Amino acid sequence: MTLGLRERKKARTRAAIQQHALALFRTQGYAQTSVEQIAAAAEVSPSTFFRYFPTKEDSVLTEFIDEQMVEVVVNAPAGLSPLDAVRFAVVEFYGTMNEEQLQLELIRNQLIESVPELQRGAGAEIHRPMELLTQALARRLHRPIDDPELRVFAGALVGGMLAGIPHPDELPDDLRDVFTGQINRVLDILDTMLTLPS
Repeated sequence: MTLGLRERKKARTRAAIQQHALALFRTQGYAQTSVEQIAAAAEVSPSTFFRYFPTKEDSVLTEFIDEQMVEVVVNAPAGLSPLDAVRFAVVEFYGTMNEEQLQLELIRNQLIESVPELQRGAGAEIHRPMELLTQALARRLHRPIDDPELRVFAGALVGGMLAGIPHPDELPDDLRDVFTGQINRVLDILDTMLTLPS
C-alpha cells in the first residue's frame, strides 16, 4: 500500500514546516524561535503548525521521513531480509537527500544533544520509530502487528542504529557517509547478531 494523494500532501506540508523550523533554529537559536515565526516562514497558520506538531519540541524530535520510510521498507525488493529491507530504505532516503536536507538533519541531531528540554523528550520519542518499524515489518512479512518477535527485532534495530551514529561533535565532513555509510556499517554488525524467526 502506498500513500494516497492526501497523505502525500500532508507529508509534504509536515516536512516543509519542520525544515523551516530547523533552518530558523540554526540561524537564530532554538529558544529564540517562536512557533509564530516558524509558521510564517512555512506560510501556514500557527494552528496548522500545531496540527502537525503538538509542541515546538516535536518539530525537532519528529523526523519528517518516518512515514515515507515505512513505505520504502514495506515495498523494498522482494527477497531482501527484514534487516536488508531497512538498509535499502536508509540508503534510498539518506542517499538521495540534497546537501541542505543533510545539513538540517545534522542540525536536528545537534539540537537534541544540546537543548535540555529536547534531551528529555528524545527518550520518549524513541518509541515512535520502533513502533513504525514494527508496523512496516508486519505489513511486509504479513505478520500480526502485536507479534512480540517483530517488536523486539524492531527495537533492537532502532537502538543499534542510534547507538552506532557518531556524536555530533565527532561527525566527519562527509555527512552522506554518516547517514548511509555509517548506518550501513552498523547494520553489518547487527546482521551478525539479529535473526528474526520465520
